[in-house]
This record gives sequence, structure tokens and C-alpha cells, in this order.
Amino acid sequence: MKRSIISIAALAIFASGCANMSETQGNTAKGAGIGAAAGAVLGAATAGGNRGKSAATGAAVGAGIGALGGYIWSKRMEEQKAKMDQATAGTGIDVERTADNQIKVQIPSDAGFDTGRSAIKPQLATVLDKFAASMREHGTTEIRVIGHTDNTGSDATNDRLSVDRAASTRDYLVGRGVPYARVAIDGRGDRAPVASNESDAGRAENRRVEIYVAEREQVAQGAQPAR
Repeated sequence: MKRSIISIAALAIFASGCANMSETQGNTAKGAGIGAAAGAVLGAATAGGNRGKSAATGAAVGAGIGALGGYIWSKRMEEQKAKMDQATAGTGIDVERTADNQIKVQIPSDAGFDTGRSAIKPQLATVLDKFAASMREHGTTEIRVIGHTDNTGSDATNDRLSVDRAASTRDYLVGRGVPYARVAIDGRGDRAPVASNESDAGRAENRRVEIYVAEREQVAQGAQPAR
């Protein structure tokens, strides 16, 4: 209990000190401080017999993650979204800015893949060619590809298909010059529906691949675009 009180008090003092910094410095410092405090509490709570060492380790890891900052909506992000809007016009592929400043490209599976398959159809390939060109120009952004299915079929089949479609999308981008390490993938099967699976229309909405593009504040300030 004493450790928790001390941590909260220290965080309050730390936050007040941020008032004398610039906005960017303050955001970075607050992120590091909050991350450190949260990491210390979690480390101590799961430490077993060595609470001090685990709290210190948790604080260090939390500070590092917190210092990266949140996502920002920069001029580069605005330019990328404009290019993707143009590339996807009339294709049924949606491009939007999310509430946390990411670009979300939602690809209906019917527009990008044959039923039960993970090979990319020509219509989607044309869009991904332009997407890859934009990603090569802006090397500071993070890319995540997430595959989804409807609830038709077994969990094992849906999980594998969602991963395979995300992997095919990543591999296509890599083949067009986007560094492999920049593209993270995930497959969620039917666990994250955006519509009801009780109708054909709803199931069609749930069969999709999502591409997220994001830029972190500190990375944007310190990194040079990849060539």
C-alpha cells in the first residue's frame, strides 16, 4: 500500500514539472512517466519474491513504450490518405481516418479474394501497387494488416484463412518494396464482427481485410524516410 501511495505522489510531482516544458516535451515526458508508473505497479504486483527488481524492470519498459508517444496526424499522413482515396475510388474499398489518427483501409474480402482463398485478386493488386508506392515514400509509418471472416465454417478454418489473407497482403506489399519488418499481421477469424452474421449482407461486411497505417510522434520527429 505504501508503495502505491509513493508512486502516485511521485507521478503527481512529475506531471506538475511537465508544465514548464514545451507541448511536445511535456507529452513525451508524461508518456514516459505514466508508462513508468504503470510498469512499476504491474511489475511489483507480479513479482513474487523480488518486488523491487520487478518494479524497476517494469518501470523501465513502461517508460520506453510511453515515450514513443501516441499517433499523430501529420502532413505526410494527410498526403497518404489522399493518395489512397484516389487509388480506391470506385473499388468498394473504404479509406478513413480513425479517432486515434490512423489511416484505416477496409477491403471487403469479396473485392480482394475468391471464396475460401487467400490469393490476391487483380482488382486488389492494382490498389496495393499504389499503396506500396506511398509506403515507400513515407518510411516512418507503421503498417498493420488484420484479416477477418464471417462465422461460416469452423474456428480453425476461419482463423487460418484470416491469417493467410493478411499474410498474402503483407507479402504482396513486401514484393513491391515495402520492408518486411514494417508490416505486422494478425488474423482474428470471426471474433471481431462489424455487422450481424445473421444475414448475407452482414456476413459480407464481416469478411474483410483491414490495413492500418500510423505514425508515432517521436518516430516522426527523429526518423528519416526509408529509401
